[in-house]
Amino acid sequence: MNNENLLQEQIISMPRIGDTAPDFEAVTTKGNIKMSDFAKDKWIVMFSHPADFTPVCTTEMSGFAQRKGEFDALNTELLGLSIDSIHAHLGWVQNVRENTGVYFDFPIIADIDMKVSKLYGMLQPNESETAAVRAVFFIDPSKKIRLIMYYPLNVGRNMDEILRALDALQVSDEHKVAMPLDWKRGDKAICPPPKSLDALNERLADDSVEKVTWYLAKKDI
Repeated sequence: MNNENLLQEQIISMPRIGDTAPDFEAVTTKGNIKMSDFAKDKWIVMFSHPADFTPVCTTEMSGFAQRKGEFDALNTELLGLSIDSIHAHLGWVQNVRENTGVYFDFPIIADIDMKVSKLYGMLQPNESETAAVRAVFFIDPSKKIRLIMYYPLNVGRNMDEILRALDALQVSDEHKVAMPLDWKRGDKAICPPPKSLDALNERLADDSVEKVTWYLAKKDI
């Protein structure tokens, strides 16, 4: 494999759901971090954006900042990234604070060498080889990747969906259930389907759950 093909493979490689989050050390706006030691006993939502001082990215980062309390309530640390220097990050944070009053009070990785972007597949060559796409990685306290979202450079993310998905992951883990389409807190969850005839008969006799059919049953949680 020649060097060009090796670089291409490195750029487009990405961890998968269920993988341990690849480890790295990086400089951020809140000091140096090592992923394997970062946010112990917390969930992490790590998200990339294409560049500092850009309009869509400013709306997204402001959205994360304005709703940081909701992430805090879900025991979750925010971790941003772009392929910019720490000086650009600090200048952007201060510029937004001066002009809008919104303060990005969470670490933003300065990935000027693209090390983390390549490690997490945030560079998509057909979109850009020098700017990270809008990736979101949901990482649980054991540092396992649980959910991945990708958006192109020109479409901003949906903050309600990011929070909904994070809440769904945590509730699903706690109650050992699955989540139906459009689930949100307060809605019924899906019971695991029976895996034996005895379990099937128990399900049919169980009046405590809402049975759409024998394999699709919902319950309050």
